[in-house]
Amino acid sequence: MGFALLVVAAAAALSLWAQGAVSRQLRRWRQVPARSGLSGAEVARALLAAEGLAGQVQVERLEGSGRDHYDPRARALRLSPEVHDGRDLAASGVAAHEAGHALQQALGHQGLRLRSLAVPVAMLGNAVGLPLLVLGLALRNLPLAAIGLVLYAGVVLLQVLSLPVEIDASRRALVGLSQARLLETREEADGVREVLNSAALTYVAAALSGIGLLLWGALLLGRRN
Repeated sequence: MGFALLVVAAAAALSLWAQGAVSRQLRRWRQVPARSGLSGAEVARALLAAEGLAGQVQVERLEGSGRDHYDPRARALRLSPEVHDGRDLAASGVAAHEAGHALQQALGHQGLRLRSLAVPVAMLGNAVGLPLLVLGLALRNLPLAAIGLVLYAGVVLLQVLSLPVEIDASRRALVGLSQARLLETREEADGVREVLNSAALTYVAAALSGIGLLLWGALLLGRRN
């Protein structure tokens, strides 16, 4: 039990640190203009065109507080204003990463397919999994708690499946930017790599945090059984 709590605490600390690292890297490289002079949207379109996906994938500007993402169902890259319009290295890196997801879909990347299949289950688990687990334990209703734990396992599954998918998208982003000659100096390549690596840490932290919570819930359920 003590080990499970230690894992949860360590994962939470790592998650906070990873989020801080991403924020620091984004702030740093948003101050460095891309030598190409292209906005994030233009970078994404250039990479898509290089892979024969021009016109097949839309690049859209998000309004409000939406997060940068690729929607495989709509085949659309949705970029926040600072990425869509930004002409800095952070915008280039994030836009290229999302374009990497579009290329994954075009190539039939199995990991992306599996992650897409896991999304509905994870959404349900994220909404009711932990509340059902806690309620079931509080009421000493073990079947209810077990259902909550199983549902939350769907969240962890999505987090684990996301790791190789995100790492691969970042790899494709760096290759695409290099091949398109959009990274003109070593500093630019290093800057984009730092942005992508720090972002990858958030997925590692999320997976560890989810595993820790799942372990904690399983041990609690085992003690009540």
